[in-house]
Amino acid sequence: MIDAAELIDNDFLRQFELKVDDELAKIEYSLQERKIFLTKLVIPECIHSDDFETDFLTLVFENISERNISVVPTSPEIAKFIRRNRKYKKMLPVGIRI
Repeated sequence: MIDAAELIDNDFLRQFELKVDDELAKIEYSLQERKIFLTKLVIPECIHSDDFETDFLTLVFENISERNISVVPTSPEIAKFIRRNRKYKKMLPVGIRI
């Protein structure tokens, strides 16, 4: 499991970052009003695994949940994660279906 303290919300580049060894996994986003649009998931091939992706996305969703912001996934990988983890569906804005 990844430590939550390792997750960085880089406001300047508008992305969540997680450094593993010398590699950087990131989720790019756009923040508008009380919604965060998760637009792109980038995990370097050398650290990519289903477990890593799930842990990384879980950390990001927990971070967003603490801020009480709605999530709009525009990345297919992130939408698939929400479908597999139904507890995060409540974070979708009204009218958005996955």
